[in-house]
Amino acid sequence: MTQKAIEIRLSNGLEARPVAVLVQVASKYESSIYLEVAGKKVNAKSIMGMMSLGLNNGEQVIVTANGSDEQAAVEDIERFLSGESVA
Repeated sequence: MTQKAIEIRLSNGLEARPVAVLVQVASKYESSIYLEVAGKKVNAKSIMGMMSLGLNNGEQVIVTANGSDEQAAVEDIERFLSGESVA
């Protein structure tokens, strides 16, 4: 299991479009991936779950991945949430 605290650095936070892209990034990986904030933990591959978090720029989330490609998954999600482009 790989776990990392990440600060969201997206100017508009995680509104509909960035959430959709984040779900696409997470869905590329076999690992199970979860985002947690304020005691609420949701599947990063679930668009409805991610929308329910209502995350804003500057908030900190804990990303947890478990599986064969967990390290790469967390790194990719960190790049996206940090405002870097993800291939």
